[in-house]
Amino acid sequence: MTDRTDQHPVNGLDDVVHQRVRLGILTVTHQARRVEFGFLRTTLDLTAGNLGQHLTVLEKNGLIQIEKGYEGRRPRTWITLTPVGEQALRDEITHLKRLIHEMEHGSWVPESQP
Repeated sequence: MTDRTDQHPVNGLDDVVHQRVRLGILTVTHQARRVEFGFLRTTLDLTAGNLGQHLTVLEKNGLIQIEKGYEGRRPRTWITLTPVGEQALRDEITHLKRLIHEMEHGSWVPESQP
């Protein structure tokens, strides 16, 4: 997406990242560096199926890596952000900050407006 200065900051938001649950997944995973599926499910108050669907979207877009394994005899799924996911999260936060700043200060005026 272009980052033109005459474009409203809301246009820079990424639909894949910005969805509430997916933004939560990326944020919690970034903070934890590596997070277990059950922890994400509990933290974000989701069903396993709902979380699984959102993880699939993020994985297909290259934003997370999913690792399956065992902890003792119990199967576990761990999630980590990819470098693309880290960048997408940083970009989203940048656009959100810009949007908040422009809402608070009324500074956005498109070039086509007087």
